[in-house]
Amino acid sequence: MLIGTVAAVAVLLAGCSTRSGDDPGTTRPTGPATQKASPSGTDFGTLKDVCGSGTPGTSTSQGVTDDRIQVGVMSDVGFTKKSEFEDTAKVFTSWCNDAGGINGRKLVPVTRDARFTEVRQRTLEACKEDFALVGGGSALDSLGVKDRLKCLLPNYPAQTSQIGAIGSDLQVITSGPAAGYFQYSGYYNWLLKKKYPHSAQKVGIIAGDSPVTKVMLAQFKEAVAGLGGKVSYTDLYPAAGVSDWTPYAQSIKESGVKGLVFLGDFASLAKLEQGLTNIGYAPDWTDANSNAYGPAFLQLAKPALGKQHNYAELFATAPLESAADNPAVQQVKDLFEKYAPDKQVTYPALRAFSAWLVFATAARDCATLTRACVYDNARKKTDWTAGGLQAPFDLSSDKPPACYSIVEAKEKGWQPAAFAPDRGDFRCDAPAYRYKGDYGKPVTLADVGKSMSDLT
Repeated sequence: MLIGTVAAVAVLLAGCSTRSGDDPGTTRPTGPATQKASPSGTDFGTLKDVCGSGTPGTSTSQGVTDDRIQVGVMSDVGFTKKSEFEDTAKVFTSWCNDAGGINGRKLVPVTRDARFTEVRQRTLEACKEDFALVGGGSALDSLGVKDRLKCLLPNYPAQTSQIGAIGSDLQVITSGPAAGYFQYSGYYNWLLKKKYPHSAQKVGIIAGDSPVTKVMLAQFKEAVAGLGGKVSYTDLYPAAGVSDWTPYAQSIKESGVKGLVFLGDFASLAKLEQGLTNIGYAPDWTDANSNAYGPAFLQLAKPALGKQHNYAELFATAPLESAADNPAVQQVKDLFEKYAPDKQVTYPALRAFSAWLVFATAARDCATLTRACVYDNARKKTDWTAGGLQAPFDLSSDKPPACYSIVEAKEKGWQPAAFAPDRGDFRCDAPAYRYKGDYGKPVTLADVGKSMSDLT
């Protein structure tokens, strides 16, 4: 779950009455870009021969022909106007197809734009046409899980957001989260016990007033206590937006909040932080969440960045700022420059790239291309690093990753925080905190009357 994505979209829904830009439609081919440049090779980072030509074996699977593999890319681009999953699909498949495809078959991605509320519709369409779902995500993704499992459609997402989807069957996610576990335990352990121990008993949480974020508020409150801290202040802000954040800033100051968790959209956080700065108050730290990780938040929050201390966890993914020392991150940037030069490389794009890589390498190793073969091959990867984009992760495990990366927002930009990495860009000592509260459970094949033996 990316709390920024689901929280921001949830609280923005009630307040959005107009949309800017062209309407991208609900379903359309993203298609590989047409390039005159020579192929970029078959390797990615430390992964060898990810894509390449060959003689495709016979396959009777849906979405597969002698010369192509059609996959769906879930997205909310029609609502959010953020095209990072679509952009990554274009970049990856263009590069892969230039290298020869998957054993000679071209990858054909089709955007399944859920527009936030149409997850079931897009899932049902994918069920009729696609071989798999790859490199995408929707904020309300649990709405489509039962339909996906009924049609035995595997998913290799860039992100999962809701409880019903996290840890659901026929799904391989390359760097967590894990069902039933707090996914930020390493990050919060660092904040509460190492970096700012005096803040541990004075944590505040402010969240958008929506059903989704209310569940998150309860989860974070439990997890902070489970990691030795205490939430001493909570508040909700209206989903339709706030015209004046000063009262919220005053309440945070009066409550003596030392660590602030913000579950909402980063534009609102920027306004709150300006309000805090105006009254001369700054918590020791603010969890801005990964939704804020990018240039837009920096621009909006710029007047307050010199006073406020913003952090975000990137799970086990290397930060974009590590490109000079991380060949895999640099390669993603180079491929975007070649195949989508007008598009921005983002944190979700890195996660999507990892999803595409795991799907491609798993499919490559199938003599006969079937859903069962690709899924089984992906689950066998017990030390997955996406060629260097992330810390090693066991894709066969249902436990949360032990590694994490933390970035900090400064006036000059985002940069890796001083969290003492012990394995490249990462620290790998995250305690596993399992929720004690009942927040729901992931959907299984058994829930829809299916089993793994039905997957072919």
